[in-house]
Amino acid sequence: MRRFKYTFASLLFLFAAVSFAQEDEQQKKEPGHYNQSKFKQLYEEFATPNTYRSASGAPGPDYYQQQADYKMDIRLDDKNAKIYGEETITYTNNSPDDLEYLWLQLDQNVRAKDSKAPLRNGGGVPLAEQPGGFASKYMGEPFDGGFNIDYVKDASGKALPYTINFTMMRVDIPAPLKSGEQYTFSVKWNYNIPDHTVNRARSGFEYFVKDGNRAYVIAQFFPRMAVYSDVEGWQNHQFWGSGEFALTFGDYEVNITVPADHVLDGTGVLQNRKEVYSKEMMRRYEQAKKSYDKPVVIVTQEEAEAAEKGFSDKTKTWKLKAENVRDFGFATSRKFIWDMQAVKMGDRDVMAVSMYPKEGNPLWEEYSTKAVAHTLKSYSSHTFDYPYPKAISVHAKNQGMEYPMICWNYGRPNEDGTYSDRVKYGMISVIIHEVGHNFFPMIVNSDERQWGWMDEGLDTFMQYMAEQEFGEEFPDAIAPNSNYPSRRGDPAKIVPYMSGDQSTISPIMSNPENVYQLGPNAYGKPATALNILRETVMGRELFDHAFKTYAQRWMFKHPTPEDFFRTMEDASAVDLDYYWRGWFYTTDYVDIGVKGIKKYYVSDKPTKKMQEYMAARNMTEADLPPLVYLAEEGSEDFDPNLKGKSPSESSTTLKEFMMDNMTAAERAAVKEPKYFYEVTYDKPGGIPMPLIVEYTYADGTTENITYPVEIWRKNDDEVSLVISATSELKGIVVDPKMETADIDTTNNSWPKQEEQNDFDKFKENIKGK
Repeated sequence: MRRFKYTFASLLFLFAAVSFAQEDEQQKKEPGHYNQSKFKQLYEEFATPNTYRSASGAPGPDYYQQQADYKMDIRLDDKNAKIYGEETITYTNNSPDDLEYLWLQLDQNVRAKDSKAPLRNGGGVPLAEQPGGFASKYMGEPFDGGFNIDYVKDASGKALPYTINFTMMRVDIPAPLKSGEQYTFSVKWNYNIPDHTVNRARSGFEYFVKDGNRAYVIAQFFPRMAVYSDVEGWQNHQFWGSGEFALTFGDYEVNITVPADHVLDGTGVLQNRKEVYSKEMMRRYEQAKKSYDKPVVIVTQEEAEAAEKGFSDKTKTWKLKAENVRDFGFATSRKFIWDMQAVKMGDRDVMAVSMYPKEGNPLWEEYSTKAVAHTLKSYSSHTFDYPYPKAISVHAKNQGMEYPMICWNYGRPNEDGTYSDRVKYGMISVIIHEVGHNFFPMIVNSDERQWGWMDEGLDTFMQYMAEQEFGEEFPDAIAPNSNYPSRRGDPAKIVPYMSGDQSTISPIMSNPENVYQLGPNAYGKPATALNILRETVMGRELFDHAFKTYAQRWMFKHPTPEDFFRTMEDASAVDLDYYWRGWFYTTDYVDIGVKGIKKYYVSDKPTKKMQEYMAARNMTEADLPPLVYLAEEGSEDFDPNLKGKSPSESSTTLKEFMMDNMTAAERAAVKEPKYFYEVTYDKPGGIPMPLIVEYTYADGTTENITYPVEIWRKNDDEVSLVISATSELKGIVVDPKMETADIDTTNNSWPKQEEQNDFDKFKENIKGK
């Protein structure tokens, strides 16, 4: 070890005295102010803990949540791309409040002809736009979407009054629904299914011109109960398109009637498998239930291609039942190839499932179900065992969307079956991400409508870990001697966003509808913040325990950001208020650098500054114990004869003092330093972070030190540190492994390293070839 730490009380006294003198002088000049410390607690930002949500971040003793159970009959009109539905909802009021009315979500109304959603953004003429989006905006008739409500009735069949306000519907019940009571009512509706390849609708169909078929991925297809909670009351914020969903858990019984030559899967357990499967499909399914290493094909590509050519006028009804889910989705087409495999989850088996048209092959048959199974294992290891019976990945062009037990994912090869690494990794990554949403927010059920980062950011962080683990589990799937090329999560990849124009950056703690760049804001930045928290600030052991505690505390419940923040601290004993404030509540960025370095030599003579200090206090040298003084090289106190001398060589009194104040063992262990430096680090960025430094010495050795983030607690601008060494200091690098998302590395080194311009880099590349 090259550094030598002085622990003498006298030395501490000296530095403390000088420091206090400087602080006294500064206080005389500065006016008073409120607490502006980046390390102050988040009491002003956080709600007061109560019996519903405790100060520890756990649900309180009076925590409650509502329940909404659905029985539905759905009919898909394939010829006209239309859905007809009837539902009976049984709503249980577990809150302590009496409810005067009920609110339902009508998300399809965002695509109604008179929807204001397309008008909510300005911006002028875009630089470029995809043809489909351009045509739909400026060259065609608006899509005739949105729910057509046929009726709303009570359990006896009597009509209930209702009011539709854009994407929300208020149902006026005849008497308040008291705490602990249930209310049953029914709704009948229909709507035109949108083409999801236009403007990236979250659900809908894709039309295949060559064979005249549609592949449907259907969600948000029924009026859904809004959440009523201790935090918002009714969460009836409108759905404008970006802010996703706040939903109540419940049980579902859903009967879906589709053309007889379709295959279908969705949320829940199929109740009439033998009625809708052929005997061969049943045989293959039983085989898949015992196949843990590879998928078994239930419907082959050859069978799917044969089905494409028919257009049956007959129908089949698929019956699905799901317990304790917050939503429901399904996919259906005669084009689908279908494969499945089993995944061990504790003492249970879960089915990993993929559905895809031939246009997805050969990519999908190779990687889709493999990615589903890997995701379930990876996410479960960091949170809780996946509790549902299956997870389905459905191929859908330009799509990435999630619902309980089912999701749609993009990734299409060229027509000749070839594909690039970009397409392959993009497909694997979106499958990991969307299947991962089963954990956040399908089970850890945060309010996506208000806090988009709580599902997207946490899921993107989990996705990053799962991607890196995918490369470890399937090394043949990635380039040799490389890691999985994750798009988000690595600190360096968020730098362009965090160093961008502040007028187009919002804090993470913003509603998704009100941010400028949703991807970096809700996905990339929170994922990076959590990755840095895990790898650099807390360490994996503390972080993983706290994160798993949060997931297990709030599975099948409705957490808020504060519940997450508080749990992470409660389960780790790490004070992270500064971190949440900097990364989540502000648009501050990380920038730490080397401001300057001074060289000092040991002396037993008081320096001029010390003499001035003593004079101001009527002290003489006789009043002091034997002390060591450090004289800056080049100052008037500097004696050239001091160069290279250790403390004991330069001062007899100091040597005696040291010997008298050390045990024999301590004296034997001492390596006396000959070099002393004062290094000043500054922090142009607003986010305090641990100061990670690599020191390089003349004898070729290096030393890496991580100073705790608290080093900035008393001076948010800069901090000076004394470095003592037996070898001359030759170099300093701040954040040598780029762990902190530092936006400016030009100030990270001493001596300062010259940055190559683009032309010089080009010449270097040419020379190397």
